[in-house]
Amino acid sequence: MFKIKQFLFITAILLIGSCNGVSLKKKNFPDTPYYNLNSPKIIELNFELDEISGIAYYPKDTSVFAISDETGTLFKVPLNAPTKTKSWEFYKKKDFEDLVLIDSTFYVLISNGDIVSIDFKNDSVLTNKFDFPEGSKKDNEFESLIVLNDSALAIICKECKDDKKDKLSRYKLNFRDSLPQYVSMEPLSLKEAGKNFKGKLKPSAAAFHPITGELYVISAIQNILCIFSADGKFVKSYELNPTLFKQPEGIAFTPEGHMIISNEYAGEGSANLLLFKNKQF
Repeated sequence: MFKIKQFLFITAILLIGSCNGVSLKKKNFPDTPYYNLNSPKIIELNFELDEISGIAYYPKDTSVFAISDETGTLFKVPLNAPTKTKSWEFYKKKDFEDLVLIDSTFYVLISNGDIVSIDFKNDSVLTNKFDFPEGSKKDNEFESLIVLNDSALAIICKECKDDKKDKLSRYKLNFRDSLPQYVSMEPLSLKEAGKNFKGKLKPSAAAFHPITGELYVISAIQNILCIFSADGKFVKSYELNPTLFKQPEGIAFTPEGHMIISNEYAGEGSANLLLFKNKQF
């Protein structure tokens, strides 16, 4: 089964790449040891995903689930047939920012720190909301949701009152507790970053690499990919080509370590998915 899933994913990339693949000159935009950041396969998305934000990979049929800013709709995009998108309404309009999948439950991050869970039961869509502490909502903004384990999630600050230039606040939610509460985590440390990038990092998406265990963080504002160790220490950063990464708002990995990044349409063309094959797989 593992080999079949792997074959389906790579076949989908090759089929799409034969029509939509591009290979841009590096122009001083470096690649990583795992990914040719300048040579993705590109999947153009339907107009209803112009404001695509978070994404989650679904290994059972090599699809990507996605959400869109300000619409409480969950989308499913088959990688080998991206125009055949399915959708389900799950919530009223909010500023939705990120998406993860644990078992058969989806978790969606709202920019104020609240998290909405989505479950499917027959033809019904069931939701539950975990509220971030009310007194902190006006002072904090979040766009990144990550899975710590099968019972805990974490959110990373984009703009929070307690942040400093060399630290990014994080909060953990043990959602299976009888009374789930957000608790502070050790911040992501940028002390080792030095002059790798200008200003304070403003994450727009994050995900753990399934093989190395490192945390990959993307900033759409700064067009940068930062890699952190599993314990939150800065490892390295990579400037991204703005021609390809016009507004990266979502990141996900396949079990084999292939990387998927979503771009909003950014007022031009269409939104898309960038597929990067793991060079070391």
